[in-house]
Amino acid sequence: SLYCIASLHRSGSHFCGGSLINNEWVLTASNPCNYKKKYLFNGCGECLTLVLPPYSSTSLTNANEVSRNVSQIIKHPAYNSITEDNDITLLHLSSPVTFTDHIRPVCLASANSTFFKSTVSWVTGWGNIRTGGKVLILLTLIIHNILYYCSTDCKCLYGVSTITDNMLCAGPLEGGKDSCQGDSGGPLVSKQGSVWVQSGVVSFGNGCALPNLPGVYARVSKYQNWINDLTGIE
Repeated sequence: SLYCIASLHRSGSHFCGGSLINNEWVLTASNPCNYKKKYLFNGCGECLTLVLPPYSSTSLTNANEVSRNVSQIIKHPAYNSITEDNDITLLHLSSPVTFTDHIRPVCLASANSTFFKSTVSWVTGWGNIRTGGKVLILLTLIIHNILYYCSTDCKCLYGVSTITDNMLCAGPLEGGKDSCQGDSGGPLVSKQGSVWVQSGVVSFGNGCALPNLPGVYARVSKYQNWINDLTGIE
């Protein structure tokens, strides 16, 4: 799952995550990446960098790194910056990347697919960690059902009006594991047989790794038609 991870750089510094979905397109979030993405059009040397080291690495560079400028940014037309609904964006690379043993695309959850409660998933990114610094981390999380149940359900934890059907939640209810600031846009994936499937895009949360407040993700399966229409992915 680490082979698809993208690090979006601004002035040489990581500020957002993403995932490679084919050789020309990266999937990411709209917020908090969005307000900085305007700089990508200003000729300031901004670029999207695919960084693919082992998850234990403490470096944002390695011998397998590939850099590409972003030629087009397509934010979902229904993105709501107040509610964070439809928090998903496509980035078109200036030129295709070549797949290698270290750079591969992730498969996207198909339309109408269901990720049941207690599905084991993983989230990766270079965001904030408890001890500070930028370290690529990989965390194992559990998806929470947000559609049918209450009690420990994400809709009830955050409030029914906060969590929409375009979102899913993942993380232990006791806290301690979560995506955090700087991870936004990164992929939430699960393994189906030998295939890694992206179910979510890191979107928002109330703090990081707090009890009863799992991370919230854009539900990728809701956007298959939109993604296919723009990228040609089938």
